[in-house]
Amino acid sequence: MSNPKTIRSMTWLALTLTLTAIVAGVGGAADRVGNEAGRTPHADYKWFKGNTHTHTLWSDGDAAPEMVTEWYRDHDYNFLVLSDHNILSEGEMWYPIAEDGKGRLTDERIGRIRRRFGEDWVVERSVDSKRQMRLKTLRELRAHFETPGSFLFIQGEEISDGYGGKPVHVNGLNLAEVVPPQKGTSVRDTMQRNIDAVIEQGRRLGRPTLAHVNHPNFGWAMTLTDLAYIRGECFFEVYNGHPSVRNYGGEERPGMESMWDYALTIRLAALDLDVLWALATDDAHNYHQTAVARANPGRGWIVVRAEDLSADAIIEAMHRGDFYASTGVIISDFRHDDSRYVVEIESKEGVEFTTQFIGTRMTAGGPGNVGEILAETTENPAVYEFAGDELYVRAKVVSSELHPNPHREGDHQCAWLQPVKVKGRGK
Repeated sequence: MSNPKTIRSMTWLALTLTLTAIVAGVGGAADRVGNEAGRTPHADYKWFKGNTHTHTLWSDGDAAPEMVTEWYRDHDYNFLVLSDHNILSEGEMWYPIAEDGKGRLTDERIGRIRRRFGEDWVVERSVDSKRQMRLKTLRELRAHFETPGSFLFIQGEEISDGYGGKPVHVNGLNLAEVVPPQKGTSVRDTMQRNIDAVIEQGRRLGRPTLAHVNHPNFGWAMTLTDLAYIRGECFFEVYNGHPSVRNYGGEERPGMESMWDYALTIRLAALDLDVLWALATDDAHNYHQTAVARANPGRGWIVVRAEDLSADAIIEAMHRGDFYASTGVIISDFRHDDSRYVVEIESKEGVEFTTQFIGTRMTAGGPGNVGEILAETTENPAVYEFAGDELYVRAKVVSSELHPNPHREGDHQCAWLQPVKVKGRGK
């Protein structure tokens, strides 16, 4: 959270003061009401668990796509995006086999594939006396793995761009064509150009697409104001399971939750933009060794409430904000109306859940404490009654149970629910 008492850097304190001054000079912008997700849940809609960010041998993952897919399917995921860097899993791709047994594709690993999928599944060739294995395409994977109502692929790509030595990565979901890195004149412009390219493809081809900003603190690439100014698509990773992405910030830089709260406050109070939706993802690269220092699968995911298990329904539900991010906590239901925000948690014997309702209040002089804990409870359902002066309220549920394979030792399982715009709401 973003309580000013926790801010160690004068840079961020100065930003807080600047934000207050900006907002104090903006009249009425915060009174726009939105957020229809969760207001009137459809009784016949279902929850679908999925991961939108993971890698295979098609780019820099260390496992064949069929082995990656099998892991997610067998761990009760309903949908999966194989988001390799600047490529879609189509056409011919031949991967070199490490003869010394020390590469990402070895005879031992090929043996696992053969034992699992059959001798005829693996296709090899030799080029200049060097062995290669053909990687399965998404079309082939779909034919083998997809099951209506149970498991679905959504085609995607991690558009991997950069500016001034800073990595700028955006995931495009439900793509039909590769989106090349768009390049830009700054980190923010580069980010926005890639988001716009995903949106443009969806409009041109008449299909719902979605872009989400990946790991903003990776390489200290993005600032909270970069997130605040995202336009067109309003999605980012509040949690990424890769050990190098700095989810929790550093001495001079805020963590992702703090960035979220500041960005929300700027967007709603000063820019008249919509809320920023948050995802949790794996960004998995390593499937053969489980360790904190490895980018393993199963660390973070989203759960989407949709009409059916189809790419169109999943993307449309996410655009409504009808989903939550999790590292282990299961939400039975969440809903809100003009007076309150309600969160129902799936109970677990011997486990306590603490729900924090977090937001920023507006005062006569501008925003108050950014991202303060407005209320905290261990009751289930957890209920927050709107006071009417909050710019937004979001909910975070923290389990007493530790994550079994965290990207940081000691992490508890959590769920992050989407923010609700409040000010002017039924008051």
